[in-house]
Amino acid sequence: MTNSFETIRHSVDFCVVGGGLAGLCTAVSAARRGVKTVLMQDRPVLGGNASSEIRMWVCGAHGENNRETGILEELLLENYYRNQNLSFSLWDSVLYEKVRLEPNITLLLNCSCLDADMDSSGIRSITGWQTTTQVFHQVEAAYFADCSGDSVLAPLTGAEYRLGRESKAEFGESIPPDTADKKTMGMSCLIQLRETDSPQKFIPPARAYSYPTDDDLPYKDHDGPTDNNFWWIELGGVQDSIRDTEELRDELLKIAFGVWDHMKNHGDHGCENWVLDWIGFLPGKRESRRYVGAQTVTQNDVEAAGRHFPDIVAYGGWSMDDHFPEGFYYRDGHPTIYHPAPSPWGIPYRAMYSKNITNLLFAGRNISVTHAALSSSRVMGTCAMLGQAVGTAVSVAKESRCLPADVNVHKLQQLLMEDDCYLPFVKRNLPPLTVMAHSNYPEMKNGLDRPDEKGYNGVRLKSGDSVVYSYDFFVKAEKICLVFDSNLNRKYGNMPCNFRLKQDGYTLPETLVKSYSLLLTTPEGVKKIENTSNYQRFVIHEINEEISRIELVPTETWGNAECRVFSMYVY
Repeated sequence: MTNSFETIRHSVDFCVVGGGLAGLCTAVSAARRGVKTVLMQDRPVLGGNASSEIRMWVCGAHGENNRETGILEELLLENYYRNQNLSFSLWDSVLYEKVRLEPNITLLLNCSCLDADMDSSGIRSITGWQTTTQVFHQVEAAYFADCSGDSVLAPLTGAEYRLGRESKAEFGESIPPDTADKKTMGMSCLIQLRETDSPQKFIPPARAYSYPTDDDLPYKDHDGPTDNNFWWIELGGVQDSIRDTEELRDELLKIAFGVWDHMKNHGDHGCENWVLDWIGFLPGKRESRRYVGAQTVTQNDVEAAGRHFPDIVAYGGWSMDDHFPEGFYYRDGHPTIYHPAPSPWGIPYRAMYSKNITNLLFAGRNISVTHAALSSSRVMGTCAMLGQAVGTAVSVAKESRCLPADVNVHKLQQLLMEDDCYLPFVKRNLPPLTVMAHSNYPEMKNGLDRPDEKGYNGVRLKSGDSVVYSYDFFVKAEKICLVFDSNLNRKYGNMPCNFRLKQDGYTLPETLVKSYSLLLTTPEGVKKIENTSNYQRFVIHEINEEISRIELVPTETWGNAECRVFSMYVY
């Protein structure tokens, strides 16, 4: 008999801690570029605040044509295609399979990071405890990324971090208080409602708070269940947003049950046929520790659209949505202030690696920003883009055998755009085989894979029309990348906040091309590649052929009369 638990050791290129959308996109983007990666997640599911455990919708940049693409859009479109009954468990499985089926990722679910071993050059290894198997996992890697939101590696490694609100004077910002404090935005236990076809009763639990009148819920939107995810059931900003989580969860549950009791049993709120379908027992957090990087992004940087940082690798565009620390108990007005922010505004790579730990990067709500800037950068659409940038950065660092701080940023930017990540204010370099091709639609070669400021970009084709690229001689092509129109202005996210009897939206965009063929002229003749069930915006065809001509023939969409194509790239 032994008195110790087994330790499983992993030696990889890269270790990612935290499996929210930021961590998922970090791990997948690195792995797809050949980086052997471990993803350590302390929950049984991936997705963080977007998962079935918390159920916050995925928000991102405001404004026309500013929706985030890349891996995030891939996940959303996969969910629309597979999850037509809008099951949160199926959404979880879409996220799980994207990681689990990636051969370069070792996924450690239910594994909490609890220790780090350091050397003179940075982190040597981290150790986690997996509750399901009752074993320790020790991961040795060249690079580490903390995407945990709470910056769990900061106290374990000595990495510099901030907590709370800066003073106005420290960075010359107008949003913060005059005196710095440790207050943060709070956390929420969301609730979800479901409509039925007949009246339903609700009996609150004995511990639920009672709110007999509307005056008990001032400034709280509770006039009906539609488009209301009850984000204002929020606490924790005046306490420790990490240490006090269990206590705060208990209080949030009493509030949440009391709010639904009020809506059902006190006054007419249009809820007669609605039931409480789900309540969150894991609070969704907005703010805790934030790392200090080589650059700290401030409110002033946000308002100046990121000042066009030369090392922009992602962008924000949510308003500076600054929740009052008192949360639910704030009584002097609406529980948040939506300070205006431009959309998009650029986020620099220097805000994503540690100032004092040489091989530590981070992505998500814990990047190097002030409290004011965080109120815009913290939403999950932005966090997913940060993750894809960090994962791609590690692939560049590995290839160049350099530290994160020494990554070739121009190369990083070009790789991100190659992988369908939009970078405002950055010009995309087209691959030579795309530039040299003769085309009947030269506008497809402008490097902009979304509508431009003047209107629609790309081409609109009738069924049977085609896009042709031709060459004066045979060229060796490795792959063809297609970018279709997935309607970046659609008004729905990954999942609904409440479930109506008849649920609109949450389907594949009608503008998306469903069926097409590629006709390749090779020395052996014409070869045909056919796709009759496409549901993605960004599609890669590995061809490895000598060609003198490519013809793209879209034949059907998911409902639109015309076939819309932004770009066709040949590598």
